[in-house]
Amino acid sequence: MKFTDGYWMLRKGVSAAHPVEVLDVTDAEGGTLEIHAPTQPIRHRGDLLKGPVMTVSCHSPLPDVIGVTLTHFDGEVDRGPHFALAEGDTHAQVSYDDGHALLVAGSLALRVSRGGPWQLDFLTTDGMKPLTSSGPKAMGIMQTDSGEHYLREQLNLTVGTNVYGLGERFGPLVKNGQVVDIWNADGGTATEQAYKNVPFYLTDAGYGVFVDHPGRVSLEVGSEAVSRVQFSVEGQDLTYYVIHGPTPKEILRKYTALTGRPALPPAWSFGLWLSTSFTTSYDEETVTSFIDGMAERELPLSVFHFDCFWMREFNWCDFTWDPRVFPDPRGMLARLKEKGLRICVWINPYIAQRSPLFAEGREGGYLLKKPDGSVWQWDLWQPGMALVDFSNPQARAWYAGKLEALLEMGVDCFKTDFGERVPTDVAYFDGSDPERMHNYYTYLYNQTVFDVLTKHRGEAEAVVFARSATAGSQQFPVHWGGDCESTYEAMAESLRGGLSLGLSGFGYWSHDIGGFEGTPSPALFKRWIAFGLLSSHSRLHGSSSYRVPWLFDEEAVDVLRLFTRLKLRLMPYLDAVSRQAHTEGVPMMRAMVLEFPDDPACTHLERQYMLGPDLLVAPVFSDAGDVSYYVPEGTWTHLLTGEEVQGPRWVKERHGFDSAPVLVRPGAVLPVGAVDDRPDYDHADGVTLRAYGLRSGERVELTVGGVDFTVIREGSTVRASTSDTSRPWGLQVAGGPETRAEAGTGAVVAELG
Repeated sequence: MKFTDGYWMLRKGVSAAHPVEVLDVTDAEGGTLEIHAPTQPIRHRGDLLKGPVMTVSCHSPLPDVIGVTLTHFDGEVDRGPHFALAEGDTHAQVSYDDGHALLVAGSLALRVSRGGPWQLDFLTTDGMKPLTSSGPKAMGIMQTDSGEHYLREQLNLTVGTNVYGLGERFGPLVKNGQVVDIWNADGGTATEQAYKNVPFYLTDAGYGVFVDHPGRVSLEVGSEAVSRVQFSVEGQDLTYYVIHGPTPKEILRKYTALTGRPALPPAWSFGLWLSTSFTTSYDEETVTSFIDGMAERELPLSVFHFDCFWMREFNWCDFTWDPRVFPDPRGMLARLKEKGLRICVWINPYIAQRSPLFAEGREGGYLLKKPDGSVWQWDLWQPGMALVDFSNPQARAWYAGKLEALLEMGVDCFKTDFGERVPTDVAYFDGSDPERMHNYYTYLYNQTVFDVLTKHRGEAEAVVFARSATAGSQQFPVHWGGDCESTYEAMAESLRGGLSLGLSGFGYWSHDIGGFEGTPSPALFKRWIAFGLLSSHSRLHGSSSYRVPWLFDEEAVDVLRLFTRLKLRLMPYLDAVSRQAHTEGVPMMRAMVLEFPDDPACTHLERQYMLGPDLLVAPVFSDAGDVSYYVPEGTWTHLLTGEEVQGPRWVKERHGFDSAPVLVRPGAVLPVGAVDDRPDYDHADGVTLRAYGLRSGERVELTVGGVDFTVIREGSTVRASTSDTSRPWGLQVAGGPETRAEAGTGAVVAELG
């Protein structure tokens, strides 16, 4: 929200009060600073009778993380909800000198000037390097003539600092110059709105900032004040955390340690998903024809998804199969499982008036209510629909019980659609503030579903396919990019959104191959296939048309077979990358700046990405196959052709539909599996370790399927060894012949070409 009219003036109807000096600083046990900052100079005792006074509390929940809470009036009722944040056992250290108070938490320090003028600095403890600061007229109490009350903070952007993150945003990857409202909306992928709003931004200057407010947060990122990031919330208090890296990866590790790490999705979820699509007509015969058609064409399929119309029209959601088209759902699911498939069904948190569950939910008090006690309803999406009130534990148990019946029937996972259109003119069961619940609703929704899956399938088997999210929702993977059009522009929008989400702490991400709205041309569909199978998760889905490849052309069948089998053979590598997302919070699909923060050419790259640490992927956004991408320093190798590319430089290439730029990083050892028809196999059994550009004396240690390997170059040879000799495996120097080791062999040697 903008409060100023240029540099000098406030907007009409806005008044501001800014801390101008520090009256006093006190510290409490556990390393907490409390600062009282008047908003006018204290020249004599008479000035002590004037307000407002800002109370600024500073603390550290974890090493390298410092939180700041600004408070005007402290008597406001705290209605919640609140993000669940981790608190460590360590405490910050407080010290003073004549001019400053200093709070130190690991590698991060906060320094406040005692007296005036107002200055709050965040510094590294190693040399006290400045990271960012809140200077004069940055922090403020902003009020309007209509009675609105906001707290605002502005943190300095040093020259050349780029800002990333803030959720799944479909505009430019670098957020400098943008206005961003953290407010979940069902707005597609072509506007400034987003399904997944996260009040966290990451910089390439060694720090990130998390605004601890689950409702609307308004940000001006180098826009209202071009050398500052401004954020504001309506209310009497505002808390934010500064997180020191220093690298972007370290920032994400510490941010996800604070807000929660992603769960590890099951291996089968990384295979190909096929959907009925949204409004298409289908029954068991249609579904079976698709599945059999995939098998006949040797197209490996892991998951089949039933979208909305598995339930009867106007009954969404009643969690009951439409008996007119699915008279024997239990038997059908059993028959599909005999084909080796997992089953996913579509759900949302809304209950239409025609659904039998509407009356049940109304009587039980499980539906969100208006302040007068009546059920909140409207006609958008489903006639007379209501929302489940997930702030009510009994409502959560009631909703979970409906899902348990489906799991018992044979369903394996759920596509948790919607959760963005959440009203604010309501009264929650637990008294939560509707504004704060608007974004947080999706957290409770997806947590409820994920907990059901964990309870009945186990932690190793739980996975959802979610659209909406907020901070902390990364704990409930997987998320997909929402409703995009069937165009190259929308394909690029989706990629920007996925990379932005990855820079916001989310480890796993997918999108609708071919686009959702409309029907892609055969060329676009084939280009999107390569992008889709070189993503974390891969799903064929659309709105009003089917997405089986033979409906486009026979070449699409070949392209889908090629890239699906490529992904399945890469599962030993992808499995390790997925585990890193789970344990460290570093995403599988990584913006180039995440892997190469010291390469200035990577700061704005948004049409290519790293799939894990070692694979560079540049999707092709044209029928003709022309693509331009940047290669960082070193000798990179095309995975599909073995051709070498020397960086750093820009490369222009033309690719057929059976190809795309997929380059292996120099010095990588890429484990390639022996199986290409399913993702959930013993990744170590028969694995081939492909070594790319190892320097003499260079040593690489890796774990494949729980088995440890060591690869080292010694002069003109590359040697690999393992302590587990129960399986056959192989070693190959890129471009050379493969050396195989049968079971019982602990080491092999390959000659350089």
